[in-house]
Amino acid sequence: MKIINKIILVLLCSGAMAVSLKASGHRTTGNQPGKMEIPGDRAGEEKAPGNKASGENIPEDKVVGNKISKDKIVSDTDSINLAEVMSFTNFSDNLDSLMNLWYVQNSLSRDTLRSLENYDLDTLPLREPDSVYIDRLSRIPAIIPLSYNRYVRNYISVYTNKKKDLLEVMLGLADYYFPMIEGELDRHDLPFELKYMAVIESALNPRAVSRVGATGMWQFMYGTGRAYGLTINSLVDERRDPLASTRAAIHYLEDLYSMYNDWILVIAAYNCGPGNVNKAIRRTGGKTDYWEIYYYLPRETRGYVPAFIAAAYAMNYYQLYHLNPRAIDIPLATDTIIVHNDLHLKQVSEVLQIPLSELRDLNPQYRRDIIPGKSKAYALRLPLYFSTGFIDLQDSIFAYKDSIYLDPSKMVVSPTRSRYVPQAPSGKTKLIYTVKSGDNLGFIAEWYNVGLSSLRYWNGIRGSRIRTGQKLAVYVSPSKAGQYRKINSMSFSEKQRSIGKPAAVSGTEVKSSSAKSRDNGNYVYYRVKNGDSVWEIARKFPGVSDSDILRLNNLSGGDMIHPGQTIKIKPKG
Repeated sequence: MKIINKIILVLLCSGAMAVSLKASGHRTTGNQPGKMEIPGDRAGEEKAPGNKASGENIPEDKVVGNKISKDKIVSDTDSINLAEVMSFTNFSDNLDSLMNLWYVQNSLSRDTLRSLENYDLDTLPLREPDSVYIDRLSRIPAIIPLSYNRYVRNYISVYTNKKKDLLEVMLGLADYYFPMIEGELDRHDLPFELKYMAVIESALNPRAVSRVGATGMWQFMYGTGRAYGLTINSLVDERRDPLASTRAAIHYLEDLYSMYNDWILVIAAYNCGPGNVNKAIRRTGGKTDYWEIYYYLPRETRGYVPAFIAAAYAMNYYQLYHLNPRAIDIPLATDTIIVHNDLHLKQVSEVLQIPLSELRDLNPQYRRDIIPGKSKAYALRLPLYFSTGFIDLQDSIFAYKDSIYLDPSKMVVSPTRSRYVPQAPSGKTKLIYTVKSGDNLGFIAEWYNVGLSSLRYWNGIRGSRIRTGQKLAVYVSPSKAGQYRKINSMSFSEKQRSIGKPAAVSGTEVKSSSAKSRDNGNYVYYRVKNGDSVWEIARKFPGVSDSDILRLNNLSGGDMIHPGQTIKIKPKG
């Protein structure tokens, strides 16, 4: 595929709305293979019309209609440097995507692909004099001036001499897409030849995506697409919808024409943005002829208009080069069904027996194969002979495997408590402790010499609340399992003494115990009585706040205390 990408790089050119790709790494001199030389673009040369160092004067070389400066006609013995034609390109990525379309894959033979892989990038000999090209261009019924010069000639030669197989694919796709585009142009009374812009933008590939994210047949960037009314979200991208994107492109072209009143400048601005065209006009002192501002435009855009003119030539005179439109395996007769409910393309494919890849190519705007009809009405395009079948079986289609493809159960869900059972730490012995009245997690963690967070994790406890009679798992070292096993049968005072701390005191013993504790630098343990609150207990100890008690006992503001519970207090003063 890399070889195919290389040889088709110059067939057509696909530009983004805003030029972001610079060809800065391709400037060189001479005619070295694979490198690029742009007249007037060498180091130290001024990029301006009429620059003698560049070897040509663009205004003198320009032809409009049947007029041409005879002293500037290029000899028909000249050869074409492909690298020069490659000065403007995004097309390789788009054509690579085009070759993956179902209807193209079913049309291209292996011999065709093999011939592309063996193609060699030599220079192309000219076969006809310039006067022939000029006469043929003048005969194309067009409002837009189809000028001729050596840049246009180069693109014509590439299209008609070395890219015949690929051009035939474009001609086959044109049979499907051009009538739709022409219909929209006719509704807005715009020149029909604007349809050739879709050829150089995307090779008529609705799935084309450039390196900078320009998408679809008309290569809309995200912001421009949204500005012109295209729906772009996780499920739908109307930049890929040939009809919707064509309508948006026409509105954009109309806005550009209201700015320039010149279709050639409109075509250039579509490629590089009106800002770059306006800048080129200012730098040339207000000139509004494309060929007079040529060298002030971005390099990518300089090839865009010549490619457009050459595409118009090739699409009108392909028969002279023994080319025939490829019979693309895509139904020319289609019908549109308006969908008002969510639908998966696989439901349609499996019930109606339509290849899924064909459905995707007919409906490229649906990114995940899902039509979100509940949010708003969307169109489903089907081969004409399947439309009545869809109508007859639509109830069966919408119900077919809907729990698999759409899974409505995910729309309404309720949170559930986790049933996860923590894994026992390796190398530890499990003991069971039964919670007694007055216990809290802080005490239990101290008695077993384990971390408070570990005790919570082993027992799936989020806060600090435990209840009398609750069974708690505790993991201790096997060597001390016998010692810790006795804790479950000890009284509170015995458990406190086992860790070197005094037992708790009753409410009547607070004053004497607190005095003794201050003398020894120890904590006071207070047993909660009926009606106590943390705030009231804190008032019994001068300098102690309720937040001090909560913090010391690993309690939060929402935790409740209950009669018989023992809390730890650090007296102050």
